[in-house]
Amino acid sequence: MTAPRLAALAGVLALVALPTVLSSYAVTVFIFIFFYAYLGQAWNLVGGYAGQLSAGHAVFVGLGAYTSAMLSMTLGLTPWLGMLVGGALAAALGALIAYLGFRFGLRGFYFVLLTVAFAEIGRIVALNTDAVGGALGLYITFTGNPRQFQFQDNRAYYYVALVMMLAATALVAALERRRFGEYLKAIREDENACEALGVDTFRYKLLAMVISSFLTGVGGTFYAYYLFSLQPNAVFGIPLSVEIMIRPIVGGAGTVLGPVLGSFILSPLGELSRMYLSQGAWSGLHLIAYGVLLIAVVLFFPQGAYPTLLKLGGSVRRIVRPRGATPPSRSPGPRPPHRP
Repeated sequence: MTAPRLAALAGVLALVALPTVLSSYAVTVFIFIFFYAYLGQAWNLVGGYAGQLSAGHAVFVGLGAYTSAMLSMTLGLTPWLGMLVGGALAAALGALIAYLGFRFGLRGFYFVLLTVAFAEIGRIVALNTDAVGGALGLYITFTGNPRQFQFQDNRAYYYVALVMMLAATALVAALERRRFGEYLKAIREDENACEALGVDTFRYKLLAMVISSFLTGVGGTFYAYYLFSLQPNAVFGIPLSVEIMIRPIVGGAGTVLGPVLGSFILSPLGELSRMYLSQGAWSGLHLIAYGVLLIAVVLFFPQGAYPTLLKLGGSVRRIVRPRGATPPSRSPGPRPPHRP
């Protein structure tokens, strides 16, 4: 096993063992780190690899959350299955948005506006539909039944969120190594050149959007059954979409570990600033501090934290290498004996 894989395995084992030594508050912080890393990883497929910026991914969270909650409350369907139904509906909506956007050639800011418009439509529909709670929102009664995606122990949510983050990361890593991932990166770099070479850019962007929206819709069920409250302005709102996309951008969009690293940076940062700078007369200062830090990250690490760390690691290896030593090369190994 290679050194990076050993390090990744050690990191996963450490995260598995971590709840045994963490306080309940720290476990909650890690749950949000994993959850937003999962959502960021889902966004990364279409926004990072394909280069199609979506600023309305909250609509998929809201659709998945409301679908699983309503199926459980009206039909008694367990949210474990309801999350797949919510994901499928989110994927269908993602396909519709992608078809409208990509078929009519919307790129850049125009595609951003299209995704924002759909998120706002979802918010207004939820606000004015009494069947899903309307403006008062939808509240889920806590039963503590694991079949209903409810747990007495907060650590159960920790492990569910950890599995979701690892599964999404493994999926993105697998897609990156396939032709699908290469096509998405090529579309991001130069879509016109891809089309000139015969790549069906519409098809691959559409597939990326469908997978991304499905994963995000599945995450909506976790949102609903962890918070037990669905408020249209929160679950469909632009702030949630920004929270989803800012993590891969800060960590490194279009990289496998960028969303994870971005969530490990921003989630504790936001929580600590809220805890220490939002009390009394300092109310609201935590948002300013959070914004200043985001500006600093964007200014000094425009490609994201993960690519920057890779460059620093390469520089350190070149510095510590003994003078005169040659870099390791791929040896072809012993030649097979010559056979006349």
